[in-house]
Amino acid sequence: MEHRTISEQELDAQIKRGTAAGRKAAESEPRAKSARYDAVSRQIVVELTNGCTFIFPADLAQGLKGATDEQLAEVAILGRGYGLHWETLDADLSIPALVMGIFGSHAWMRELARRGGASTSEAKTAAARANGAKGGRPKKAA
Repeated sequence: MEHRTISEQELDAQIKRGTAAGRKAAESEPRAKSARYDAVSRQIVVELTNGCTFIFPADLAQGLKGATDEQLAEVAILGRGYGLHWETLDADLSIPALVMGIFGSHAWMRELARRGGASTSEAKTAAARANGAKGGRPKKAA
């Protein structure tokens, strides 16, 4: 394997670019100022650096489903607020991803969608009956 060395100027330039990218991300991406677990509602409450508060059900997030109140209360903020961490659960969640509604891996999100689509309610049943009375889904054109 080839070992590449860089000059002092190249290293300084990379550090400056990295620092600028970090500043830009800190200004534009949501970051956590504080985080706590609310055992009454079983939700994670995250206060963001922009003054907004983001709340999500613990069981919705990958790695947190089924955890005890004690485990969920151990939430810690990663780095400069870019993520949340639960040591005993070995779980990490990204703040920007959470705010976008991404609560885990692609497979985790697919399973959440599958369960949501399989849920039933009186409104869903009534809508299906009304649609069926109209002849159901239209046939696909050939």
